[in-house]
Amino acid sequence: MSAAALPPVVDAETWQSQLDALRAREKAATRELDAIAAQRRRLPMVKMPDYTLEGEKGPIRLAEIFDGKSQLIVYNHMWFPGEQWQCPGCTGFTSQFTRLEFLDSYDARFVIVTQGPIDEALAYKRLTGNKMTWYSTANSSFGGDVGAPPGGGFAVNVFLRDGDTVYRTWHTNGRGTEQLSYTFPLIDLLPYGRQEEWQDSPEGWPQSPTYSRWAGAEAIAALYGPGA
Repeated sequence: MSAAALPPVVDAETWQSQLDALRAREKAATRELDAIAAQRRRLPMVKMPDYTLEGEKGPIRLAEIFDGKSQLIVYNHMWFPGEQWQCPGCTGFTSQFTRLEFLDSYDARFVIVTQGPIDEALAYKRLTGNKMTWYSTANSSFGGDVGAPPGGGFAVNVFLRDGDTVYRTWHTNGRGTEQLSYTFPLIDLLPYGRQEEWQDSPEGWPQSPTYSRWAGAEAIAALYGPGA
């Protein structure tokens, strides 16, 4: 970082004026997110087959994964067969969620589903200190049917249960998952932001190759795993 990589220094009145201008855009973005959420609540849904996945206690129907709740968020975790360390993005993203009990008040649950065999998935959960509940779709077409096939990318899917019938209500992938994270919103508040090359930053700001500042899966295990 060069000595020139500093915001200009101004008087408090000038700073407040520019903050107020930015705040107007921030408030407009908040209202737009509210409108998007309202549109999301009005989406139609599609009926799902009666899938059977694998859980810690054995085979489990998709409707049973709701654990009595009516709403379910699923993070489809990437899986690479035979690898000790799985996708660092997925590993880091899901390591954030250590307190999900607040969803009980909203009649909802948030779980991980991966293409990895359940024994390997649970071993990886322990290795990385992950606190979420894991299921495997290794012996089911569920992953491929919801945008996360074997060898494919990650995804987030949302489901609604009516009795034993399950419906798919929403899906996203790529940067669409950022809205579920607290890490990037916090980093984006910082003067230097994510410090990645693709970002629009002033000249001289510290910038590194994309993903280079992300913690790898092994580092996450060292922070949160059984040996931490």
